[in-house]
Amino acid sequence: SLSKLQLKTGDLDPRLFSRLRHLQKLDLSDNLLDKFPNSLTLPDLRVLNCNNNKLEDVTALKQFPLLEELTYENNVYLTLNDDYKVMFLLQNLRLLNGKDITKLANHVRRVNSRKLTSKVTAHWEKFFRDQLPEKYTAEQVKSIKKKFLKSVQTNVVYGPSSLSEFTRWRVKMIAEEFLACSLGLELNSDTEPEEKMDENEEESTESPREAAEDVAQVGDFSSYISNVTVTPSKRKRNNSKSSPGNKRSKSQANTEEEAEDVSAEPLHFLQCHSKGNSREDFKTQLWSCVFEPVLDSGARKDPIVNSSRTVATCGGESVCLIDCETGTVLKKYKVATEEFFSVAWTTLTMVISDSRKKAHNILAAAGRRGIVKLIHVAADFCYGEIKAHKKPIATVCFSPTQETHLFTASYDKRIALWDIGIPDCDYNFKASQLLVLETASIPLRIALVPTCPEQYLLAGCEDGCFAWNIKLDKGQKSRPFEAIFQFPDDESMTTSHRVDGLAFLNDDVVVSKSSKPGCIYLWSWSRSFDAKGKGCQQTMSAVILAELEWSTTDMSYLTLSTCPAKEYVFCGDEKGSVWMYNLSSYTTAWGSAKGKRSERRISPTQILKWPELRVNGEQPPEILVNNVVADPAFTYLVVLTSVNITAIWKKS
Repeated sequence: SLSKLQLKTGDLDPRLFSRLRHLQKLDLSDNLLDKFPNSLTLPDLRVLNCNNNKLEDVTALKQFPLLEELTYENNVYLTLNDDYKVMFLLQNLRLLNGKDITKLANHVRRVNSRKLTSKVTAHWEKFFRDQLPEKYTAEQVKSIKKKFLKSVQTNVVYGPSSLSEFTRWRVKMIAEEFLACSLGLELNSDTEPEEKMDENEEESTESPREAAEDVAQVGDFSSYISNVTVTPSKRKRNNSKSSPGNKRSKSQANTEEEAEDVSAEPLHFLQCHSKGNSREDFKTQLWSCVFEPVLDSGARKDPIVNSSRTVATCGGESVCLIDCETGTVLKKYKVATEEFFSVAWTTLTMVISDSRKKAHNILAAAGRRGIVKLIHVAADFCYGEIKAHKKPIATVCFSPTQETHLFTASYDKRIALWDIGIPDCDYNFKASQLLVLETASIPLRIALVPTCPEQYLLAGCEDGCFAWNIKLDKGQKSRPFEAIFQFPDDESMTTSHRVDGLAFLNDDVVVSKSSKPGCIYLWSWSRSFDAKGKGCQQTMSAVILAELEWSTTDMSYLTLSTCPAKEYVFCGDEKGSVWMYNLSSYTTAWGSAKGKRSERRISPTQILKWPELRVNGEQPPEILVNNVVADPAFTYLVVLTSVNITAIWKKS
């Protein structure tokens, strides 16, 4: 027994413990352990008590293969995912935290593993097998392995969302074993061979489309909006036949053909922003949504692995957190006198009560009152507010490199940069204004330049597209714009137009939508912006790479978004449809120094039509898609409308 000795991880000396070859029972409860050293050995350990510690990870417990009883209650950082990990890793475990887990553990080790293995194998066969040539180099193997591991962890989903971390962990493990066998790499594995599948455990073979249609028929959507009937409908653009003027290599054509059928199906229709929770509210406009970053103990910076299925949405008096897979509204935050226009996530490393630092996701929400609300989502607590502007805030965004730096763009024709500070254990924080950018008209959309997010900010405004130098080592706190960009307008170039859509497709390509009907421009930041230019307020011509064909509506504020990892652009229209553009076959050419403009407008890869949705037997009024956002892996597509309906589509 080594309980109540204030032991830390460093106190468990492997040189000493590895000599305890016959130790069977160890009590380490009521200490300060945050993890287990990997080489304690203890080959005969059967019973381990780690209650009341600060453990953050359980995977090191696999070094005790004979363990039968394990308790680690009151370790606040451990979750249900960790329970499943130890059940898988410890083949002899019978009791976990006092409960008999024999049956569940067998399911985890066999059925769960079998299903995941089947899904991983299918993912390889469908998307990756043909990418590997018959004779491949070590470099090709390395490249495809990296892509496959990233893709499979994102796209293979199984079980409830509460176990998504465990599933990702197992999928990675299975995928690595699969690649080792398939590609002949060395494999150090001690997992048992797969058992034959029982007849009654066979996987369902119906296609995602059939499954979606079944759902629609049984009226499952009606649990989200009362008395609703849904008929999914979809219109696909077939661009697979090359026109005479469109010379493409065979491989390019194949890539584009494969990408044509995105096969997204409607999953949920939610009415969760109603004023006073009224079911009759089809007037509240929904404006902004953003996917929550994943908090993972591993240092994962990859945006795809780092994407979750939880999305924050705002509109009217409320901000909602939604699980896209289940359609469950996980949390709802309301301010009766507010109309929220924008939300943004950041991850802060906060010190909690026992002086330990831990990462927590913080949500900023702002709108008509000009106030930024700061919400610690896991604690269900709005811990503070910043009175940022005296007029409404149109949009907010966090710096990708400085997690406490928040930009707020307001109807007062200013964009402010704030340091929101880090709250202490009592949620005391100090916010300060670092910079004010003066705009000539109301800023509607803002984007930090990916290659230099601490130096340049781009904004789409009511009267044009502007850039500012935001480097903080410059003296002046209030700054005019550095450049205004001009765009083609019929026969000439103009700077004066409303830019209500703005996003980066990759490090260099900007996507912007102006008030010119039917047109979305793609242009090069590096070729358009002259960093050596003298003085402020210069006019620079946007170097256009391509135009995207879009709706001919003159309706404003239907914004666009991008999915850089998948090279997609999304934009909704005035009829409830979502226009999707897969630009992966164009970006390489645009990135070359002599990348020429695409001569003709690029048609959408696919248009997702708004389903025939009847509420109380009637079609809702005119449906505008104010915003549409995909998660970084493009598994889910969240569509925000002008009629208080959030539509969630899933890519099958």
